[in-house]
Amino acid sequence: MEILMTSHRRSVTSADVDLIRRLLNGHPDWNRTRLSQELCFIRDWRTNSGNYKDMACRTLLLKLHRCGHIQLPPSQRPANNDYRLWKFADLSYDCDPITASLATLIPLVIFPVHEHREHQQLIKCLLHRHHYLGYRGTPGESMGYLVYDRHHRIIGCLTFGAAAWKIAPRDKFIGWLPTTREQNLCYLTNNLRFLILPWVQIRNLASHILSRVVKRLNNDWIAHYQHPLYLVETFVDTSQFDGASYKAANWIRTGQTKGRTRQDRHRTLKVPIKDIYLYPLHKFFKEKLNPQVSRLKKT
Repeated sequence: MEILMTSHRRSVTSADVDLIRRLLNGHPDWNRTRLSQELCFIRDWRTNSGNYKDMACRTLLLKLHRCGHIQLPPSQRPANNDYRLWKFADLSYDCDPITASLATLIPLVIFPVHEHREHQQLIKCLLHRHHYLGYRGTPGESMGYLVYDRHHRIIGCLTFGAAAWKIAPRDKFIGWLPTTREQNLCYLTNNLRFLILPWVQIRNLASHILSRVVKRLNNDWIAHYQHPLYLVETFVDTSQFDGASYKAANWIRTGQTKGRTRQDRHRTLKVPIKDIYLYPLHKFFKEKLNPQVSRLKKT
């Protein structure tokens, strides 16, 4: 079978396209959502938590449509995945300067945002207004945290999403082969955004927040997605930051990126080279992420 493209780590063959065409021809009344749901059901395309990959499937269908392999029915609603068109809630919060010592702020109060819509709106607003990269959504399985001091003042936030598909220094550090990486990438997450609000100037605050969050991250992930995490990664733009907070929180620098993005399949996009930092969440993370190697050592 001819492989027509690769999308979301899956090879799309001519047989897949034939199936989609049969569904379209047999059900002219279906919209794009109904087609996506049926395709997920037939192919048993699920996330690690067992949910159907409906959004990933819709992205695949749109790619096939744009390449001329299929003809989708007209969209029934405008696309909302262009971050340049997103509208954020107009929220207000205290912006008075905070310059005391860390001891006067702790214990911090850390909220996971996935359970409360108002928390989700706030973290999007904060990142949009105050992070140099803004807010562009979180790919794949994701988790966000709002951080407050003991006086209930908002001081920062973090988001985690899907790990990068392929990074040579990280994969070498883990000991991954391509097939092993594909099977076990779900046990990694990427710290996509970390923001200390600009009016908060507290020595050692960033490393303290990182330490607090990674201690709870795995349990929160299991509760929400029903599977563990063994390693966290992040990328630090060295033209903006020196990575001091990650170093102080015992993250491990393993190398640098090659100046590409997760969407740069044709190697044409140029972005700043970034330092790669990793944080193990399990003592035996390498064995957990390389079960085949672990079994061979035991034999």
